[in-house]
Amino acid sequence: MLFGLDGVEIGLIIVFLTLFGAILSGFPVAFAIGGAAAISFTIIAILDGGGLLTHFAIDRTTDAYKAIIAEGAKPDAVSVFTHPDLPRYATALFPNGWEQALDRNVSFVVNRMNERVLAGQSIETLLAVLMFVMMGITLERSRIADELLTTMAKVFGPLPGGLAVSIVIVGAFLAASTGIVGATVVTMGLLALPTMLKNGYSPELSTGVIAASGTLGQIIPPSIVIVLLGTLAGDLYSAAQEDRAQLAGCSDALTLLGEPAVVSVGTLFQAALLPGILLAGLYAAYAFGYALLNPSKAPAVPMGGAAGDEVITRRDSLTWFLAMPILLIGFVIVGSQANLIGSQSVIVDSYTDAGQTASLRTNVGDECAASMIELHGQDAWDQALAEQAAIDEAGGVAQARELSEEERQALVEERIEAAAPLGTGLTIGALLLGLVLVLARGVTPSRDQRPIITGAIGVGLILVVDLLFIGPLTTPGATTLLIAIPLIIAFQGLKAAAVRIFSNEILRVVFPPLVLIVAVLGSILGGITNPTPAAALGAGGAIMLAAFRKLQDEGRDGRMVLWTAAAIVTMLLVGVNFDMRLGQEVVLFENYVAFFVAFGAFLFSMFGILWCCWTLWAGGVLTPVVRETAKVTSMVFTILIGSQLLNLVLISFGGEHYIQQFLKSFTSEWTVFIIVMLVLFILGFVLDFLEIIYIVIPIVGPVIYGGTFDPKWVTIMIAVNLQTSFLTPPFGFALFYLRGVAPKEITTGQIYRGVLPFIGIQVLGLALLAAFPAVVTIIPNLLQ
Repeated sequence: MLFGLDGVEIGLIIVFLTLFGAILSGFPVAFAIGGAAAISFTIIAILDGGGLLTHFAIDRTTDAYKAIIAEGAKPDAVSVFTHPDLPRYATALFPNGWEQALDRNVSFVVNRMNERVLAGQSIETLLAVLMFVMMGITLERSRIADELLTTMAKVFGPLPGGLAVSIVIVGAFLAASTGIVGATVVTMGLLALPTMLKNGYSPELSTGVIAASGTLGQIIPPSIVIVLLGTLAGDLYSAAQEDRAQLAGCSDALTLLGEPAVVSVGTLFQAALLPGILLAGLYAAYAFGYALLNPSKAPAVPMGGAAGDEVITRRDSLTWFLAMPILLIGFVIVGSQANLIGSQSVIVDSYTDAGQTASLRTNVGDECAASMIELHGQDAWDQALAEQAAIDEAGGVAQARELSEEERQALVEERIEAAAPLGTGLTIGALLLGLVLVLARGVTPSRDQRPIITGAIGVGLILVVDLLFIGPLTTPGATTLLIAIPLIIAFQGLKAAAVRIFSNEILRVVFPPLVLIVAVLGSILGGITNPTPAAALGAGGAIMLAAFRKLQDEGRDGRMVLWTAAAIVTMLLVGVNFDMRLGQEVVLFENYVAFFVAFGAFLFSMFGILWCCWTLWAGGVLTPVVRETAKVTSMVFTILIGSQLLNLVLISFGGEHYIQQFLKSFTSEWTVFIIVMLVLFILGFVLDFLEIIYIVIPIVGPVIYGGTFDPKWVTIMIAVNLQTSFLTPPFGFALFYLRGVAPKEITTGQIYRGVLPFIGIQVLGLALLAAFPAVVTIIPNLLQ
């Protein structure tokens, strides 16, 4: 026994000291982690084989232990931390020898690599990492950050601290479009830092706001951190709640919780949106407040207006940029609530609705019932009992049966009667078209507005035709023909609106990537698809956008890119609205036409994307994009493999179980959660977020996900905490990135002092999210 410590404690110390030493050695982190696993296991095996490591485990054969179990304690809840006075016995760290532990580890390695890297359930989600990385690097290479910084500086520069505020806005925008911290920090450091210093900004504020804003990509979706955390959180939450149910005396988590114990990456994206905006708002508020208190260190800097942009009065701004969008969106929301706008689908199931059960399972044992009452409350339990009694009185749960033709027709007629006058799809489409027209009207107040009015008439006619002539039984083909003329009229106005929007410098820079962000995030947040297809859409869109920018720079026509985008939109719209299943017994002629239109659009879009790739390759853009994407993605997966090896070393001598027992010894969930968050914060000073996610979270996850806290809130709190790892000295990666591009007169001490307030802001953000968890949960709850 060394130093009076338990053998498991010495093993943990050896593992973490070896890990820190490997990281500080200068070897690539991805390989250092795997090396640390092999070295630490060797050291522990040698010490244990020499009899120097002794583990003192609870003797479960004694009367004292049996008495505690007889009192109702669960065996898993009894540990050296909760019952330190229980008799113990000494045993080797590897009771059956290190050879058996090594053999078991090798077997686990094969299984875990198969589950998490090669063919497991999470591999599809991990593919989103590859495509989000490619999307970010492609957009970064297309000089989107350069133009955004220049444009936003012109808009916000005349305000106190305006340059710093513009940095935050650009950082948030790049976070939603690229999410690559290194690229964002380096780009803003090269472009904005010299300008801020030249105009009298404090070096501390300048460096701090650039480093902090660059890290917003770790929390604002689509975030790689959330994708990686989400793949772990789902498994950890499910397993932890199953264990919790067993301890509560219930058969499974569904019985105890009354709902499945699942959490998805898409739901986490929804949960991360408001916290990301909150952090960006806190950064901007600090910069503005700093400028008000220290005007000489963050002066207003007029940067000059955009040439050719019209002067927009305050009245026009309030009318067209605020009042009209609110009015249009409000119409849709109120119409949806009043059933004026809604689904017109008449699709019904071929079988009866059967299997309706009580809100909670009531056929459980006394111990499980007591646990459920404690969790849900007596009122919820009494309601479930009443529901179950009504079901039993009616003869029990009915079995599903096939509906007769008369029953199906009656259900169809019910749906027709309940259908809203305006369909959701056409109304949302009209809303988007209307917002574009309103935006174009606002940026060009002095021009001839007849084209915009023509477009507005076309949009209005779409809704009128929908109201008067399109019903639940109208086929997609007939609907297309009915709205064809109004759509052509609307597009005449949209054509002019697009020209006006792109004549405005700000919108010309912001609008294209904004459309891509809305397409990617909208498909995820709206529940249309999961992150992997959305990431593919984002990667393809980024390639097209980069090709368009490249063609513009070379003075060439970018119409091919626009036609490709139109083909993709056509393919998606036709695929969503028409029945593409040609193998049915009866296929309508319009569905044949729609299939060939969609297939033709698919072929053209594939050709267009390949043409965009060729354009980027010929321009010397695609090769470095692919190289950087491969480098970042391989680093992520190599760290994943190395961290699995390190986790298996911890498991082999009981280190993971020992840590979990220590955390479970606390009676308060908040105490455990605060301890974990403090540990993660401290580890962020020396470890990257990837190491923390793959090494630490699997150890503490079964504890923090096994309580009553909302798993979405827990995951977002961890993500915000991990964001600080980019800023905390001495190993904050954002600090290294900025140090590499900052002018020589900027000292490392100034960079460190500059980020300290923003680290404090992130801690404040964590406190706000802890005090108001609804900030995290409100959007997922509304969308569900």
